[in-house]
Amino acid sequence: MKVTINNSAHPLSQRLAQALDGYPLQTDQHTGATLMCMPDVEEHTEHYLSIEHGESVHRGMLTGVLGGTLGGFLLIMAMLAYYHGNPQNALQALIIAIACAVLPFLWEVLRPMPLPILFNRHTRELYFEQDGKLYHSPWDGIAAAAYSVNTVGPYTGRMGHAALEVLLHRYAHPEEQVLINLGSPLGKSLRMQLGFWEYLRAYMDNGPWFDEEGNTCESPVFNHSMLEVRKRRGQWARLQWRDIKNQYRANNGRNFLGADDLVLLIGGIFLAPMNAIQSLTYAIAKRRSRSRWPELIRERLEPDGPTTRLVDLEQHQAG
Repeated sequence: MKVTINNSAHPLSQRLAQALDGYPLQTDQHTGATLMCMPDVEEHTEHYLSIEHGESVHRGMLTGVLGGTLGGFLLIMAMLAYYHGNPQNALQALIIAIACAVLPFLWEVLRPMPLPILFNRHTRELYFEQDGKLYHSPWDGIAAAAYSVNTVGPYTGRMGHAALEVLLHRYAHPEEQVLINLGSPLGKSLRMQLGFWEYLRAYMDNGPWFDEEGNTCESPVFNHSMLEVRKRRGQWARLQWRDIKNQYRANNGRNFLGADDLVLLIGGIFLAPMNAIQSLTYAIAKRRSRSRWPELIRERLEPDGPTTRLVDLEQHQAG
């Protein structure tokens, strides 16, 4: 499965030399890995693919915990207090419940959210923004690598992870470069990262829709099924109920329900408000943040937008 590229000539050769098991990557060479999508993928559209970056993955969690869990509990307490003839206590609990939901919601929605990593099919480019600076790279010939790493913690011991990195340069400042991860490396194996690279290759070269082999397909069914891996996050109650029903049918209604199934189902129901509020907060914060992309990026994400690459604009300005 190893890609046959001269590591010494690769732009990330020093990075690869320090890795446990490194694979230099090229857009025109198959790694041999099975195509795989990752939960880091935010959107997969006809025109672009976005990958969440930085702390954006946790956006909405504070609102979900305070508003969905603590706020929900206080709301129940307010109803009980009102039912037992304590309107003053009920009002106080209601005000605190509203504050637990509204204040963190405003803080998370109004605070700038890290912009995602964008793959533009029309211009065949990769975009990334950091601290107000725009970085990019043409897809063809992009410097990329996947490699294994180990982390050692006092409680977790030695854990293996794998990173998938690409090298970009700042727009109009090619001497400034940045190396970014295409999603979090935690909990991922090298085979998973190579499979995700194949997913990106299929999208950029054969997409927007393709089958499990990466070949061009007219139907988006396979791609939508791949994105289900992200939609499942936070839907524990629904997934656990589905598993219980499957066990019921498989065992003909006998001895199908275990204590762990019941605990997981109740836990999923208890956390459902938190997950729903977190998802809503994340969606609103994401929509607000997209306006922070520079105009030359926003127009290139439109279906009828310019197809000139940023590297072409740089060359024209230099000339």
